[in-house]
Amino acid sequence: MSTVYASDGFSAVMMAQKERPNLIILDIGLPAGDGFVVLERLQKNAALATIPVIVLTARDPQTNKERTLKAGATAFLQKPADNAELLEAISAALDQPPGTMAQS
Repeated sequence: MSTVYASDGFSAVMMAQKERPNLIILDIGLPAGDGFVVLERLQKNAALATIPVIVLTARDPQTNKERTLKAGATAFLQKPADNAELLEAISAALDQPPGTMAQS
């Protein structure tokens, strides 16, 4: 399993199409297409729509959490996220029991 990085919304969608990741951790505040645009594009692509997306953002959860979950995100986490909370969200998104993920 490898990790790839995209610095903007456009690159994020392109990388997802190219790499077909097992999981995407996405910030809402991205240049060239914010996280909501990325979620929309992922959901419209049948090959990418099943990839779990965890939104990890500093944006206000009261105005953004429901919107991201309705847009197809698997989980919404507020920055700075607790490591245990993030690992639990990743495990849940990948349907793995917490604490059983391989760590590198």
